[in-house]
Amino acid sequence: MKSAYIHIPFCKQKCLYCDFNSFDNQDYLIESYISALKKEISCYNIKELYTLYIGGGTPSYISEKYISDILNLLPKSTETTIEINPGTISFEKLTAYKKAGINRVSIGLQVADDHILKLIGRIHSLKEFEESYSLVRKAGFENVNVDLMFGLPTQTLNSFKETVEYLINLKPEHISSYSLIVHNHIFKNLPSDEEEREMYHYLVTKMKDAHYKHYEISNFAIEGYESKHNLAYWKQKEYYGFGAGASSFIDNKRYTNVRNVKQYISLVNDNKEVRILEETLNEENKLNEYMMLGLRTIEGINIKETNEKFNTNILKRYEKSLKKLNGYRLIEIDDNVKLTSKGLDLANVVWEEFV
Repeated sequence: MKSAYIHIPFCKQKCLYCDFNSFDNQDYLIESYISALKKEISCYNIKELYTLYIGGGTPSYISEKYISDILNLLPKSTETTIEINPGTISFEKLTAYKKAGINRVSIGLQVADDHILKLIGRIHSLKEFEESYSLVRKAGFENVNVDLMFGLPTQTLNSFKETVEYLINLKPEHISSYSLIVHNHIFKNLPSDEEEREMYHYLVTKMKDAHYKHYEISNFAIEGYESKHNLAYWKQKEYYGFGAGASSFIDNKRYTNVRNVKQYISLVNDNKEVRILEETLNEENKLNEYMMLGLRTIEGINIKETNEKFNTNILKRYEKSLKKLNGYRLIEIDDNVKLTSKGLDLANVVWEEFV
């Protein structure tokens, strides 16, 4: 059973660190974009879905009617997530989401510090986040993710600890954590690499102490609340991608839709192809990618399952690489091949062996 991702590229204000295909000041395109998006979805005769994720951009920035109209075109999934940002939602909006079949909300906090929020271009304050989180709970959502960032301008280990403690007391079911990736030079007073790693190590320890399961490099969940959608990606399941810049993986082929919003709308309206074929995976490519994706998860790659799936012996096939990585104590091998604590910090080095 396939999953699906729907991209809503519009924002109230684009965050300074954001490198996603998202835009502010383009509200005049929203209606025509949603119309094109619905037309693209309707081209596929989708009878069932495993998971559905509505991301962006800021999906909660646009009218809830548009979200409901989109979901009416698709079958119900086991997990339907929408990304929301404080300052863009209301109780009425959240109630409409729930009625439309959304059962999981991902809300962006990033940091519990108003000064840093302003430095990175977020539109909300901590108080506005708290108000939004309260509305999410009031609307009846029982599966909530909160996004957290570290390595931010002026952020210290002590101030990061305060954000982690704040989140633990909040008790969301899921926490996603990301280190700031600097795409330009607008940020000053950034923590050192060593300080950034200290923040990550502190987070891992505190999440474990608070009974959150560390199930992927950047993700923590109360048992049973792991993101089914993300796990589908990491287990190399197939998925549709709808909207400008969205990616798909169908029949061993990877596609990416055109990124330009106006071009996307025009192509869909003219009944022309919006997908660009990026890559066709042969068995070797597919196995290499399966290894890289699986090694994002804390449990890693199950040797027996992988051997059966690909009719191979991964211990022999990757013998040289596995021996080297094991020698550097980046991985450990039992029934699974998985990252060590050291490997979590140097995951890119591990993944390079499977390119």
